[in-house]
Amino acid sequence: MENKYRVDHVDSSLPRWLIEVAFLCLIAQSVINWSPLLIWMEENASWLQAIVQTVGPVVMYVGLLRGMRSLYHPCRIWWWVMIVLNLLGFISLMFPGLPIEYNLTLAVSLMLVYVPFGCLLAFSYQGRLRQVGIWMALYMLISAIIPTLCYLLIENMEGFNTLWLEVPTVGVNLIYACVLRRVLV
Repeated sequence: MENKYRVDHVDSSLPRWLIEVAFLCLIAQSVINWSPLLIWMEENASWLQAIVQTVGPVVMYVGLLRGMRSLYHPCRIWWWVMIVLNLLGFISLMFPGLPIEYNLTLAVSLMLVYVPFGCLLAFSYQGRLRQVGIWMALYMLISAIIPTLCYLLIENMEGFNTLWLEVPTVGVNLIYACVLRRVLV
């Protein structure tokens, strides 16, 4: 009975090279987000930033959507919502002049999907798929929710040493990328 809930690998039928490209995009995303490269990319190559930040998660989530179809609880709707939200993020990055309401709605929607869905995966499965759920929730908490709360609660962040915030964010992004790759490869 326990074997039904333990999932260490899902067969997405995606080519290995595509999974590896998505993994490299997730690695690049974690480095870009907390470096001076982010400012340069926002000003000079928003299209490249949009591609890098969209390809990684979308390919991984499509792989998990396809790979989980034979499991007892495939979570199809959750995966589709995550894919759509990440594609909407592509639009947000491509056109930085969009109204703040669009970006805020998208950011809140991502938070409201990643954390509960991550918890659902963590409680529904064992093995590597459980790790995906745990790190999905931690990814959103550490890379989005905690930094947002810090910027809202600390009045003057300019000149404030944010290294204590940046290191865990990059770390959780890297771990999340590795966990996603491990369950698909």
